[in-house]
Amino acid sequence: MSQIQIVSVTPLEKGKREILLGNGITFSLYSGECRKYGIKEDGYLEEEAYQKIITEVLTPRAKKRAMHLLEKMDRTKKQLFDKLSQNGYPKECIESAINYVESYHYIDDLRYAKNFIRYQQEKKSRMRLQMDLCKRGVPKELIEQALEEEYENEDKQKIYQLLLKRKYDGKSQDANEFRKQYQFCMRRGYKSADVLFVMKNMEEMDSSK
Repeated sequence: MSQIQIVSVTPLEKGKREILLGNGITFSLYSGECRKYGIKEDGYLEEEAYQKIITEVLTPRAKKRAMHLLEKMDRTKKQLFDKLSQNGYPKECIESAINYVESYHYIDDLRYAKNFIRYQQEKKSRMRLQMDLCKRGVPKELIEQALEEEYENEDKQKIYQLLLKRKYDGKSQDANEFRKQYQFCMRRGYKSADVLFVMKNMEEMDSSK
């Protein structure tokens, strides 16, 4: 029967131990669990015992942790994967946990993207929404689908409302103020042509109301 070297056993908070194996896998167990499976630094772990730890201890625990995380806030698949990784679960346990919550639609990247766009589009451009969702790990095709279904293409009107909130009326001839407002809108991800159009036509847009 094959064995896996136990490289180190490091004390953590709340009576836990971080175990580093010779195959590079790291996971955490409570002290009592370490004793149960005979885990000691510079020792060896039987393959059968390792599989029991994965299937009977860590995978159920990862599923429970995933559910707890999703109760607090909606997350993308990548966000949940990253969070469980930070919590010290091996990749195979994380994948099982994600498959579990996905099967009940507790995570849904398309739903996440649509909700994000619905509630953020008033203050963010299409490009900025796309960038933010990419950072959250939503696949490109799902972002495009969500934008197609949810995004209201009124960027010029949004820029206009944004500038009004910032007390810019288009009448100022101050070059520094113009540049400051322009750069602010650009940081929000709006197209340069749209920003310049609105900044130069504030009075006309106001009179059309």
